[in-house]
Amino acid sequence: MLRRMFFPLLMGVVGCAVLISLGVWQVNRMHWKAGVLAEIEARIHDAPVALPTAPDPATDKYLPVSVTGRFTGDFVEVLHGIKGGSPGVKIIEAFQTTDGRRILVDRGFVEEEARHIPRVRGLPGVIGNLHWPQDATSATPPPDEGTGLWFARDVAAMAAKLNTEPTFIVAREPTGDGITPVPVDTSTIPNDHWGYAITWFSLALVWAVMTLALLWRIRRQQA
Repeated sequence: MLRRMFFPLLMGVVGCAVLISLGVWQVNRMHWKAGVLAEIEARIHDAPVALPTAPDPATDKYLPVSVTGRFTGDFVEVLHGIKGGSPGVKIIEAFQTTDGRRILVDRGFVEEEARHIPRVRGLPGVIGNLHWPQDATSATPPPDEGTGLWFARDVAAMAAKLNTEPTFIVAREPTGDGITPVPVDTSTIPNDHWGYAITWFSLALVWAVMTLALLWRIRRQQA
């Protein structure tokens, strides 16, 4: 009987060990991700610095910056909604700095009813964070040619459309014209590792129960 039970017992122990180790790994990943998110949050709220000459998407992402100049009036609108609020759009506008650079600024949110209210080119400065959002997916449609409405932020495409460099600042303070800033934060960066850990631990429990049930069945047959 012991010989017949040895292999199922071995598989049960090995299977549970593997599944539990995967769950522990996910717990460790959860703590690591929490630390990364804390670092990002701290960086987002740092004091702003001058705009780098050649911002790098890898090293300068979320860098707080301050620029002066003027909004050009060239903009695109991106379909957007705020939880618990009315639908509307985000205003992505070209901004010309005092040293002659032409960059993109995500000024923030405007409700649908206020889309067509004339704007007076906004304040002469922007405080925000460098960002290179990747909102578009394979299912995202291209901009609507009839309305000009965009359905996702695409830095490269918007820079080509508005004739700017691919430098994108998300305003964290109001830029005027009644536009509500939507600052960058870590809410869109998932930390789902605890859910994955629960899944692995649950599978380990199921594996253990199935192993015990199999061993009980073998023993009963032998009896």
